Amino acid sequence: MKQERHRWRSPALGREMELQVVGHAGARVFVFPTTLGSLTEWTDRWMHRWGVLGEHLDRGWIQLYCLHHVHEESWYAPDHVHPGRRAWRHLQYDRYLRDEVVPFSLSKNPTQFLIATGASFGAYHALCFGLRNPHSVNRIIGLSGTYDIKRLTGGYSDANVYACNPFDFMAHEQDPSRLAAFQRQDIILAIGEHDPACENNREMSGILWGKGIGNALRIWDGWSHDWPYWEKMIRLYIGGHD
Repeated sequence: MKQERHRWRSPALGREMELQVVGHAGARVFVFPTTLGSLTEWTDRWMHRWGVLGEHLDRGWIQLYCLHHVHEESWYAPDHVHPGRRAWRHLQYDRYLRDEVVPFSLSKNPTQFLIATGASFGAYHALCFGLRNPHSVNRIIGLSGTYDIKRLTGGYSDANVYACNPFDFMAHEQDPSRLAAFQRQDIILAIGEHDPACENNREMSGILWGKGIGNALRIWDGWSHDWPYWEKMIRLYIGGHD
């Protein structure tokens, strides 16, 4: 199976960023790591093996772009860093993805279909990136995520936090062209019934439906917040709303 590592100094972030590409063809899949993860998290966890996504990769159905993050400079920065500053760093990260990683991925693979996915905090990243960039992202798959970022700001919000918070910016979205773009997306939120974030997922799904944006809320039995569950979820949902 083809694997590559690429690194460049990001103009948006002013620092070196690296990513991992797994596979040779197919729908491009942006993979966001968990809070403590890195760009190698999914391959370290063998998510690319046969029985999970190996068949999809070998047959050229999908190509993974496993991303790094700036958590230590944004949402998990030291306590003295103002929440608005953390959010601004996240917006710079969004610009890195939009203006650098998207064009890079298209230079490697001209397939237009783009999926954003991640587990736990990676699911927040996938949904936020997908909803901030609906003309670029065709499918969003959130696995055991929490989508109200104010849980990490102590409830504080300003223009920057608002722009990073799907709970807020989707509830107030009015632009017809953006709403039409959201309605063309496939949005899948999967969560365990006993996961503490289950109600958060119900609320997020409801906000989207309230704007006429269809989405698939899939509630699994039990807690379902760990890699054995995420293996089953991603294999099930990578192709649609099964």
